[in-house]
Parts: sequence; C-alpha cells; structure tokens
Amino acid sequence: MISRKKELLRLMNININWYKEVEPSVNNDLNYHNLELEASNCEQCILSKSRNKVVFGKGDKKSKIFIIGEAPGKDEDLNGEPFIGRAGKLLTEILLSIQLERSDVYITNTIKCRPPENRNPNINEIESCNHFLDKEINIIAPEVIILLGKVAAETVLHTSSSMAKLRGKIHYYKDTKIPTLVFYHPAYLLRSPYEKRKVWDDILFMKREVNVS
Repeated sequence: MISRKKELLRLMNININWYKEVEPSVNNDLNYHNLELEASNCEQCILSKSRNKVVFGKGDKKSKIFIIGEAPGKDEDLNGEPFIGRAGKLLTEILLSIQLERSDVYITNTIKCRPPENRNPNINEIESCNHFLDKEINIIAPEVIILLGKVAAETVLHTSSSMAKLRGKIHYYKDTKIPTLVFYHPAYLLRSPYEKRKVWDDILFMKREVNVS
C-alpha cells in the first residue's frame, strides 16, 4: 500500500521514484548512533580527562527492559562496555534466573565515564550526562526501567529516600507512564550477600505488578 506521503507527491505530479521513507527503526538506529558518537567525544565534565573509554549503553535497542546502573568501574573503563566486572557477572546471573540473556535487555549507567577510585559521581558529573540518559530512554522506549542502586534511583527519581523506602514500589520515569523499579546494585550484593534474597523479592514484584509484553 502506498503511503499517504507518496500518494500526496503523486497527486502533485512529483516523481516519487526518488522518494524513500525512513522507517522509525531506521531513524532510531541513526539517532542512537549519533548519540553514541556524541558521548564518545564528550568533554562536558572533568571525568573526560581521566577516562580510558566512554562506556555507552549496550544491549537490545528494541528491548522492553531498560537497566540503569550508577557508573563504570575499572573493567568497564578499560573495555568500553557496561557491567562486565564482578558486579556485571552477578547481574548476568540474576537475568538468567528469569530466563533472560544480557542480549535481551538494554543496560546503561547514569554517567558514561569512570569516576576516579570508583567514587560516587558528583552532581556536576551527573548533570553533564543527564541528557545522554534521557535520550537513550527516548530512543529505546522501554516498557519498564530498573534502577540499580541508590545513585541511579536518586538521579532518575530525584529523591533522597532510602533504598528500603524505594524498593517494592512502582515509580514512574519523569512525566511518563513507564513503570520504574528500584533494585539493589549487584556491587552492593557482592559486599552484602545476605541481601541477595531481596533481589528475588524485587523480581517477583516486577513479574506480578508490571506487564512487559
């Protein structure tokens, strides 16, 4: 079926052989590529001076599940890929427990460069990277967002509430209807293995309360 745009051109006696519509998925791929390129050249904050590689998001760009951590660590900084250290391996195990591969989800961080000594990112660094995260979410258009840890929760939800108060509830990303959940960060679980049971509780809550098609 000819598109309305092409039909309009035909009625105006304009040759449509040159005209080729760009599918939304193609537009998204182009927007994503441009965003990743912009991030790779970013010098908006001091972290650009000490990084080895910009760590952009990775995964299925059509995924319904969008996972946000806090910041790249040493391994991520060296390889340019999020969650590939010990915390990343635990995240992979958590995903496998609900029959998901890493390639089934999209994973990113609140900021794209490693803070020195793995310290928490400061407000200037977070604000410098916010537009990258917002655009990633807009391009991926997920059905659920999972925030790993307090830094991600504070950044996305603009809250200072404790993890205990944020877990087990449905929040929403900005003024959208995208359900947003808060989980413990895998790095915290490595330091506090007795808390791992709570992640399973969070997963069960997500499966019960959030409809991901």
